[in-house]
Amino acid sequence: MSPEEALRQQGEACTALGSPLYADLLARLADDCAAGGATARVLAGHEDAPASSALALRLVGSVHRLVLERRAGALGVFYPSVGGTWDPVAGPAAVVALLDEQPEAVREWLDRPPQTNEVGRATALLGGLLHLDDALRLPVRLVELGCSAGLNLLADRFAVGDATGLVHGDPASGVRLEGGWAGRTVRPWPELRFVERLGCDPRPIDPRSTAGRLALTAYVWPDQEERRERLRGALAIAAAATPEEVPDVRRQPAGELLDDLELREGATTVVWHSVVRQYLDAGDQHHLDDRVAALGARATPGSPLAHLTMEPRLERGAGTPGTFPVTLRTWSGRAYDGRPRVLGHAAPHGLPTTWE
Repeated sequence: MSPEEALRQQGEACTALGSPLYADLLARLADDCAAGGATARVLAGHEDAPASSALALRLVGSVHRLVLERRAGALGVFYPSVGGTWDPVAGPAAVVALLDEQPEAVREWLDRPPQTNEVGRATALLGGLLHLDDALRLPVRLVELGCSAGLNLLADRFAVGDATGLVHGDPASGVRLEGGWAGRTVRPWPELRFVERLGCDPRPIDPRSTAGRLALTAYVWPDQEERRERLRGALAIAAAATPEEVPDVRRQPAGELLDDLELREGATTVVWHSVVRQYLDAGDQHHLDDRVAALGARATPGSPLAHLTMEPRLERGAGTPGTFPVTLRTWSGRAYDGRPRVLGHAAPHGLPTTWE
């Protein structure tokens, strides 16, 4: 996919996903790229980047990082994330000027994958766990693939509400996912607790470091304040975590983590991932599926396995995000183990997740 196509396609997606700032900006950058302007010069060498590389989000994330670091000159006056007000004409023009003036600074992050570790997707995780049968409601070993900074491994510290009010979690939590659940009411699990928090990512982020917090914030779209607030709350929870609560996030691919994973007696092992599968090649996807199935074949009533996913289903057309089914499979040594159940559908950033 050409850089121009990547920019245009991502701009269309941002229109659908509620970011008029990025919709305006990416359309202008696509035009500038087509004209051989500063955008094309910055993206030189990335002409053959696959769609899965999210080149457009790498570019705008790098620009946003410079804004947050106060290294983008007057561009901050247009970015709501630093108190500015977006202008659909002057804002894109100022970004193009920045690309022309500081091309090397922007290129610094072009090889870095965008990582949001979107906290709102915890609504799908927590609600999916509440669909487990009583026999599987054991202490949870949570294993997240592609977990970035591991913030959603702390999801038991979040609070989720539906139209009736708080349903699950601590009302005093720094992450209150108001309106996180819609549709059918889920059955509470007051005793839910995580006894292990294990994750992996090819390039993990430390959420307690300045650099880590900057990276996570830079990849949140600058005109989406609610997402930034959720991230800030999750970062505060991560900073206050006790040594026992700090997730074990390993620098390794999903397949390698699954190769090393074993079930544990007296706990339900939950393998969870959200918007990760599309970044794996076909071989890695098959490896993931085969390894989960192999673990499931060894599950028993005392050491069950759950595989909970929130992955996009693409609409017809050029990779436009469609629905995000929340799917659960469980194994505990029974004849009907492993059958997928679509529990509901989530919005792209998790809120709301509607149970069916």
